[in-house]
Amino acid sequence: MTSDDSNGRPASLFPDAVWRKSSASGQLGNCVEVAMLGSGEVAVRNSRHPSGPALVFTPAEWSAFVVGMQRDEFALPTGRPVAQLG
Repeated sequence: MTSDDSNGRPASLFPDAVWRKSSASGQLGNCVEVAMLGSGEVAVRNSRHPSGPALVFTPAEWSAFVVGMQRDEFALPTGRPVAQLG
Protein backbone atom coordinates (compact mmCIF):
# COMPACT_ATOMS: atom_id res chain seq x y z
CA MET A 1 0.00 0.00 0.00
CA THR A 2 1.42 3.41 -0.95
CA SER A 3 0.98 6.58 1.08
CA ASP A 4 -1.59 7.82 -1.47
CA ASP A 5 -3.69 4.71 -0.83
CA SER A 6 -3.50 5.23 2.94
CA ASN A 7 -4.17 8.96 3.27
CA GLY A 8 -7.42 9.75 5.01
CA ARG A 9 -7.96 6.18 6.24
CA PRO A 10 -8.99 5.83 9.88
CA ALA A 11 -5.94 5.65 12.12
CA SER A 12 -7.49 2.57 13.72
CA LEU A 13 -6.70 0.69 10.50
CA PHE A 14 -3.02 0.81 11.50
CA PRO A 15 -3.30 -1.60 14.46
CA ASP A 16 0.43 -2.16 14.87
CA ALA A 17 1.25 1.56 14.94
CA VAL A 18 2.86 2.94 18.07
CA TRP A 19 1.70 6.55 18.26
CA ARG A 20 3.96 9.18 19.84
CA LYS A 21 3.48 12.86 20.58
CA SER A 22 5.91 15.57 21.54
CA SER A 23 6.68 16.04 25.21
CA ALA A 24 6.22 19.77 24.49
CA SER A 25 2.50 19.21 23.95
CA GLY A 26 1.76 19.08 27.67
CA GLN A 27 -1.39 17.49 29.03
CA LEU A 28 -3.92 19.37 26.90
CA GLY A 29 -4.07 16.71 24.20
CA ASN A 30 -4.08 19.33 21.46
CA CYS A 31 -1.36 18.01 19.23
CA VAL A 32 -0.51 15.59 16.49
CA GLU A 33 0.75 12.08 17.01
CA VAL A 34 3.24 10.30 14.77
CA ALA A 35 3.76 6.59 14.12
CA MET A 36 6.41 4.80 12.12
CA LEU A 37 4.69 2.17 9.99
CA GLY A 38 6.16 -1.21 9.11
CA SER A 39 6.39 -0.09 5.48
CA GLY A 40 8.84 2.66 6.49
CA GLU A 41 6.19 5.32 6.00
CA VAL A 42 5.14 7.79 8.70
CA ALA A 43 1.53 8.28 9.78
CA VAL A 44 0.21 11.43 11.46
CA ARG A 45 -3.09 11.82 13.32
CA ASN A 46 -4.88 14.35 15.51
CA SER A 47 -4.49 13.38 19.17
CA ARG A 48 -8.01 14.63 19.96
CA HIS A 49 -9.45 12.21 17.38
CA PRO A 50 -7.28 9.09 17.59
CA SER A 51 -9.64 7.01 15.45
CA GLY A 52 -10.01 9.77 12.88
CA PRO A 53 -8.18 10.04 9.58
CA ALA A 54 -4.42 9.70 9.36
CA LEU A 55 -2.07 11.21 6.82
CA VAL A 56 0.70 8.92 5.60
CA PHE A 57 4.04 10.18 4.29
CA THR A 58 6.94 8.48 2.56
CA PRO A 59 10.30 8.56 4.36
CA ALA A 60 11.52 11.25 1.92
CA GLU A 61 8.45 13.43 2.51
CA TRP A 62 8.79 13.10 6.27
CA SER A 63 12.51 13.89 6.17
CA ALA A 64 11.84 17.04 4.14
CA PHE A 65 9.22 18.13 6.69
CA VAL A 66 11.55 17.50 9.64
CA VAL A 67 14.33 19.51 7.98
CA GLY A 68 11.86 22.35 7.37
CA MET A 69 10.87 22.28 11.04
CA GLN A 70 14.50 22.35 12.13
CA ARG A 71 15.04 25.40 9.90
CA ASP A 72 11.96 27.08 11.43
CA GLU A 73 10.29 27.28 8.01
CA PHE A 74 6.85 26.53 9.47
CA ALA A 75 6.86 28.93 12.42
CA LEU A 76 3.58 30.64 13.25
CA PRO A 77 3.34 34.23 12.03
CA THR A 78 4.56 36.68 14.66
CA GLY A 79 2.22 39.14 16.26
CA ARG A 80 -0.93 37.05 15.80
CA PRO A 81 -2.55 35.09 18.61
CA VAL A 82 -2.88 31.40 17.86
CA ALA A 83 -6.68 31.62 18.21
CA GLN A 84 -6.80 33.85 15.11
CA LEU A 85 -4.96 31.39 12.88
CA GLY A 86 -6.84 29.11 10.61
